[in-house]
Amino acid sequence: MTIRWNLTVAASDELIARTGGPVGEAPAAWMSEQEDVRQENRQQENAQSKSEQQENGRQEDDRQEDARQESELRAAAALLRAGKLVAFPTETVYGLGADAGNDEAVAAIFAAKGRPSDNPLIVHIADREQLDALTERCGTLEHELMNAFWPGPLTLVLPVRAGAVSSLVTAGLDTVAVRMPYHPVALRLIAASGCPIAAPSANRSGRPSPTRADHVAEDLWGRIDGLVDGGPTGVGLESTVVRVVDGRIVILRPGGVTAAALGRYGEVQTVVDDAAHAQDDPTGAAIRSALPSDTAGPTIASERPLSPSVRSSDEGSDAPRSPGMKYTHYAPRGEMVLVEGPADRVSAYIQRQVGLAGVEGRRAGVLTYTEHAADYHADLVLTMGSLADLTTAAHGLYASLREMDAADVERIWAEACPPAGIGEALLNRLLKAAGHRLVRV
Repeated sequence: MTIRWNLTVAASDELIARTGGPVGEAPAAWMSEQEDVRQENRQQENAQSKSEQQENGRQEDDRQEDARQESELRAAAALLRAGKLVAFPTETVYGLGADAGNDEAVAAIFAAKGRPSDNPLIVHIADREQLDALTERCGTLEHELMNAFWPGPLTLVLPVRAGAVSSLVTAGLDTVAVRMPYHPVALRLIAASGCPIAAPSANRSGRPSPTRADHVAEDLWGRIDGLVDGGPTGVGLESTVVRVVDGRIVILRPGGVTAAALGRYGEVQTVVDDAAHAQDDPTGAAIRSALPSDTAGPTIASERPLSPSVRSSDEGSDAPRSPGMKYTHYAPRGEMVLVEGPADRVSAYIQRQVGLAGVEGRRAGVLTYTEHAADYHADLVLTMGSLADLTTAAHGLYASLREMDAADVERIWAEACPPAGIGEALLNRLLKAAGHRLVRV
């Protein structure tokens, strides 16, 4: 547009010089019209110039911001190389990173989080060359899964190469859990550090995982050496952890990659082996006594048996093959109960329990979905997301649990969800956050 306007003005000037004015018009009137055209052209040019200056300013701001971010990433990478702890964003949750080959740095992760030492860590890499240095071998199926889901929220448990990582990372096992995150900041940071990064979620052990930088600061400020703020995470739940056993894809922890997606590459078996730890839950009797007479008692999630090949590979060790398999995780400070059943019965049961909590003078909260939020009245009613799109609920779960904590909610009732797609991982996290306290109505 600017070029066209300039050509129009130049052509008009040439015509005036040659003829004194356009044929058939009075020169004075024509000159007045041309002055109007010139004035409009000048305004257009000034506006264009201002727009170009603004665009140039934005580009310069972008260049300065890119340079600042690059400088900060180099500084964070230097901290990692020096054996320090740095929290950083991934597409799932924020991770707490350390050099996976540095015993002292890895030990500092466990100390900062208050994490049991027999709970293995996931190692994050930026390219396949790093994988070759970590593992002894990878089969055809493992490579197919990498090609399909890396970078992304899939962790593979693979045979570890001797001396490749600290024994603290593997909890002394002969396998290592590895993934390549799908987040530009994470990939740039890992690449700049020059080493594979061991990185569990950047929270105190047992607390809801962090999906924003302020969640990390809330739990770990003063315990870590750096925090890279990359904004809110995308998936909101941890990665899916799998191990290939006898040609089958065994899901050790459901997550951002669904069983259906994995099923396109082979037979899938899901192992939930931490439910047994809930059998001695002392709150079961209390929940049972609070149930109305027309409802079933609380049901503890059943444990699917491990196949002999999976069991035999773990004999002689209490350490789980994957994070999230053995200990209580993701829990808010308030006591949480998960409720499952038809929507009307679930809402009626939860509302009765909220009323009882009020009589006891205890702050009560409800964790629900957009479609059901109007059904509840409590001290705090939060929607994780929509039942029609459980990816939104997965994204909002941990932030909602932390909001319950911020409001000092003492009793929380949460609605279950269908265990399909990402719902399997969401239900897994809800059950763990509730300490396996599950009521079916």
